[in-house]
Amino acid sequence: MCGRFSQHYTWQQIHAFSEPLTLAPGRGNLQPRYNIAPTTNVDIIVPGEEGRELISARWWLVPAWWKKALREVPSTFNARVEGVDTSAMFRDSFKRRRCIVPASGFFEWTGPKTARIPHYFSAADGGLLGIAGLWDQWRSREREVVTSCTMVVRAADEWTAKYHDRMPSFLRPEQFPSWLSGEAGKDILRQTPPQLQEWIVSTQVNKTGQGDDDPTTVLPVV
Repeated sequence: MCGRFSQHYTWQQIHAFSEPLTLAPGRGNLQPRYNIAPTTNVDIIVPGEEGRELISARWWLVPAWWKKALREVPSTFNARVEGVDTSAMFRDSFKRRRCIVPASGFFEWTGPKTARIPHYFSAADGGLLGIAGLWDQWRSREREVVTSCTMVVRAADEWTAKYHDRMPSFLRPEQFPSWLSGEAGKDILRQTPPQLQEWIVSTQVNKTGQGDDDPTTVLPVV
């Protein structure tokens, strides 16, 4: 499952990737992030009144109907494609609130539990990746509004299966409109993924809670 990824791009790059695109009101400048872990806020692309908007959302989806505390939400940072339209946690968002999670790359691990080796995956052409996602807004008992999201994941293709049995469900930019509008069904989530490249990175990626702004996190180990 995809449990760590990166978002490091300029406004020009993300705008070209998903045009038209505007920053949601109140958003500051884009900050490069190289080691994003679940429950932190990430950039997502959602339909807006004037095209698409880049907004911030907590990466761990909380459905609007959730009645318990935020800390009691089960693992929802990934949504398996097999049940994305039937699971109580995801089905309403699948119907009404879809998003794109732009990614510069993502991480997976291989090897035994005592000596896990981190790998970084990115588009072979160096461009951005568009991961199919879902989002929602939840209101706590204290009336705090939390915008949250999840990534859709699928069975790995032959190349990625060498590293992990699951992979993100990637979308091409020309597929963004039908996904975001809700017109596209689940088949779009199993399309041939973009060509990826991979390299081993430092085990410093294993450390979370110490900032995610270190660009050496995604550099290959020499």
